[in-house]
Amino acid sequence: MQTRPFHALAGLALAGLLLSQSALAAELPRLASRDGHHALLVDGKPFLILGAQAHNSSNYPGALKPVWAAANDLKANTVLMPVAWEQVEPVEGTFDFSFVDTLVNEARQQKKHLVILWFGTWKNTSAQYTPAWVKLDPQRFPFNVDADGKANYSLSPFGAETLKADKRAFVALMTHLKKIDGDKHTVLMVQVENEVGTYGLVRDFGPAAQAAFEQPVPATVLARKKPVAKASGSWREVYGDYADEYFHAWAIARYINEIATAGRAVYNLPMYVNNALRDPLEQPPKPWNKNFASGGPTWDVIDIYKAAAPAIDIASPDIYAPESEQVNANLRLFGRSDNPLWVPEIGTKPAYGRYLWAMLGRGAIGVSPFGIDYFDYSNHPLGSTETDKRIVEPFEPVYRMFAPMQRLWAQWAFEGRTQGVAEADDRKPQQLDFPGWTAKMTYRLGRFGESSWGGEFAKPAAGTEEPRGGAALAQIGPDEFVIIGQRVRVRMEPAEGTRGMLLRAEQGRFDDQGRWVMERVWNGDQVDYGLNLPAEPVMLKVRMGRPK
Repeated sequence: MQTRPFHALAGLALAGLLLSQSALAAELPRLASRDGHHALLVDGKPFLILGAQAHNSSNYPGALKPVWAAANDLKANTVLMPVAWEQVEPVEGTFDFSFVDTLVNEARQQKKHLVILWFGTWKNTSAQYTPAWVKLDPQRFPFNVDADGKANYSLSPFGAETLKADKRAFVALMTHLKKIDGDKHTVLMVQVENEVGTYGLVRDFGPAAQAAFEQPVPATVLARKKPVAKASGSWREVYGDYADEYFHAWAIARYINEIATAGRAVYNLPMYVNNALRDPLEQPPKPWNKNFASGGPTWDVIDIYKAAAPAIDIASPDIYAPESEQVNANLRLFGRSDNPLWVPEIGTKPAYGRYLWAMLGRGAIGVSPFGIDYFDYSNHPLGSTETDKRIVEPFEPVYRMFAPMQRLWAQWAFEGRTQGVAEADDRKPQQLDFPGWTAKMTYRLGRFGESSWGGEFAKPAAGTEEPRGGAALAQIGPDEFVIIGQRVRVRMEPAEGTRGMLLRAEQGRFDDQGRWVMERVWNGDQVDYGLNLPAEPVMLKVRMGRPK
């Protein structure tokens, strides 16, 4: 047998390594799903978006400095930034991507990834981010009209010229992104349009829309959205009182799908839509009654969006109602086996900080508070009144815990190992069930003792006047857990009918190579009453055991 000298073998190994690295670099960001769990793969490995969404008007070079400052203070790894149609095509057919170039270059300097938000035909349902040449030509770019033919503020999804122009601009954007970033993967995903639908109008009643409304419901929709009345027929015949809003959702989703399909044909990045939410506690949902944006990808029409817009990967919730029942219901309704949980907007009031534990624990591919830049503007009451460094304070401690280990956590979530909770408004105990073990969470307790002892022990701990607690847990082995959280007492107990005990609780952290760095071992008083996580978040690596 002929053998090769060592240096030749080493050269082959190096060539193989370089080829492997090259293959990873060539792999575009993409979404992967397995057994009902999801991951955003970046350079071939799961990635957790710890996001910061800038204000809508921060999409200019001179406005970027306070964006980076806030994102760095937050410990964010990704910035969500609008790119507006009016910005890149102020003159029809002439494109200006100078801001996009500046944005991508500065993001790389700041070691940040990007999610691009395309503000095209619709932004918060309106046409305000379209170019002036679109706004001023309603004959060519028609608005929705009501049943009496009166024009609405929002552009029609049946505007053929509108679709053609928006698609052309979006394709130009995606082509430019591929040119400047196709081998770097600074940009991870793209949002197509923004909070679409219409307020105050259930659908377009223009001639083209009405003609489509009277046609049979497409088979692709019937296959996913259960009929209300007849099994087939026109929208009214099939969906009765829900027909108008379901039709509007289909029309907008179909429009978006054309844009997304064309964009992905030139640069195939993951794409999603976001939405202003309807009440998730209204079960079953009642027909539209001017109480939400009809036609948007609300939880009850996700199936219609999946049918009409297969080029869109995710329908995502923008969460601005801080009540715990509302938040938990939305996380449950949007986190589906066919729809990754991705929360691109949450409010910045301190009350929202605790929900990051629940979102990341539930396996979200990422989260992002809205308006995280030091621009002197507040969208209160949806967000905080603060516009300085205080705006990041509810979220930075959580990001700080996840940032060094975001790849590891994303992998665990993809494997279905993670769960999480946020302290509810009622402050009641909560429970998470894992194979073989149960985690029981209680709130408002001190670090020592039991409330049943009475006296000082029975009083709520100082600093717990508002619900701010939560925890995210990962089961990394049959009897081993990583627990991260704050303002919560966690008790690990064996599954019912079995025996078990705590063997070791290490406080520490994971470094950016995924290696555990132990700082101290909790014992004695520190574990006799459960694992009491303080106001400043801590991470514990816990090993449980079973007597023979």
